[in-house]
Amino acid sequence: MSPHVLTLSYLLVVLAGASVALQQVLNANLRAHLGSPWWAGSVSYLVGLVAMLAVALVAPGPRFTESFTGTAPWTSWTGGLFGALFIGIAILMVPRLGAATTLALIVVGQMIGSLAFDHFGILGIPQQPATAIRMAGAACLILGVVLIRA
Repeated sequence: MSPHVLTLSYLLVVLAGASVALQQVLNANLRAHLGSPWWAGSVSYLVGLVAMLAVALVAPGPRFTESFTGTAPWTSWTGGLFGALFIGIAILMVPRLGAATTLALIVVGQMIGSLAFDHFGILGIPQQPATAIRMAGAACLILGVVLIRA
C-alpha cells in the first residue's frame, strides 16, 4: 500500500472514531428528548439501517439474494446484538460519565477484546501474539482513561 493510501486509510479510521463520539452524544441528546434510551437506540439503528440499505442498493457487488447462501455460521449473524449492547450502554453512560470518559473506556474495552481475539485467533481471525509492546499500548490506553477522568 502506498504511503498516501495508508495515510488516507488512517485518517478515515480516525474520522470513523470521531463519528462514534458524535453518535453517542447525539444518541444521549435524543434520549433526553424522547425520555427513553431504548427508543433513542432504536431510532439510531433505524436511521443507520436506512443509510446502509441505501448504500447497499447503489454500491457495486452482489445483491442480498445473491450473497445470502446460509453458509455463514450462526455467530456471524449476531453482530447487531453487540452493536445494540454498545449503543444502549453508551446512551446510558454518556450523561453519567461524560462523552470523553465513556468513549475512552469503550476504546479500552475494544483494545483488550481485540488483543484477546488476536492472541487466541478467536472466531477465525489470524493469530497475532499479545506481545509486551502490544500490552504496553493497552496499558497506555488505560492510563489515558485515568488522565481523562482527572
